[in-house]
This record gives sequence, structure tokens and C-alpha cells, in this order.
Amino acid sequence: MRRQFPILLLLLLAMVPLRAHEAATAATPNVLRLHILANSDSAADQAVKLSVRDAIRPLFSAQSSYDDARAYLLANGAALQSAAEKVLTEQGVSYGVQLSLGTEEFPDRTYDGVLFPAGEYDALIVRLGRGEGHNWWCVLFPPLCIVSDTGGTVDLKTAQPESIVVRWVKGWVAQWNAGK
Repeated sequence: MRRQFPILLLLLLAMVPLRAHEAATAATPNVLRLHILANSDSAADQAVKLSVRDAIRPLFSAQSSYDDARAYLLANGAALQSAAEKVLTEQGVSYGVQLSLGTEEFPDRTYDGVLFPAGEYDALIVRLGRGEGHNWWCVLFPPLCIVSDTGGTVDLKTAQPESIVVRWVKGWVAQWNAGK
């Protein structure tokens, strides 16, 4: 069995590039994004979008896990909604705001030197009015748009999601070592 381990490991590593495209197009686990859609592309609606972003972002707090981040959003949804509605009132616009948790398609994006490949991600979606204008997005977990914008640091080695292949290999190696 010990002689077979290097061969199995090489075969597994050879399969990783073949699965990369599949992984990039499937929903990415343990990543939660924020997506704000402006009512339209008018300069006024784009300014409202940025004002809403600036009003709600301070309400987020960095969480230590995806589940905690999602629970935090669910528990604080009313405060986020109120903050966004207050901006709309102050800006004198007549359209409303909708908040929802869902899955959306995102393009490739690099945050703090880490590539988040194009694909489907869980997201808090903030739709202003018709939601037909240019949008703004960031990553809530790992907390890249919270901590990095406030001058803090994020340890991406511990915060970024781990590949299911990596977890499988670690588990397999642990079982193999336990069987020695």
C-alpha cells in the first residue's frame, strides 16, 4: 500500500485541472457575497446605489464562518432594510428597496490578491427600484469588503474556502497514517 500512495497521489493531482472548470461553474460553497443593483444607469441612481452601500456596509460585522455570516444577515435584515430605506428617503427617490438571500452569477473578480472565479455564489441581493442599473458587489464571507475597507487585515489562508478535493486528500492521508 505504501508503494501505491505516490501513484494514487499523482493520479489525484492530475485530475484536479480537469475538475477546475466544473468547480468554477458550480455554486461556490462557504462564500457569501453582497450584490447591490441600482435602479438604473442614471447618474442620480448610481449615486443612490453608492450611498446605500455606504449606509449598510458599516452594519455588517466580520463573522468566523459562512453559517455565522448567513445567520448574522438573517438576524439583521430589518436594520439593513431600514438603513437602505433611510437613504432613499433622504435622496428623495420614490422607488423602494428589496433585500433577499439567493444565488447569483458573478464574473471573475480579484479581492486582496485572491481570485474568486466566475460562477454562482450565495449573495445578499439589494435591489433598488427596478434593479436595472450597473451594480456593485463584494465578498461578505470571507469578510473582504468589511475588514479590508476599514483598514483591518484578513488572513485569507484561514478564511478562504477549502477545495473539496483538498479536504478529501487530507482525510484520506489522515486515515492512511492512522492505519500504519
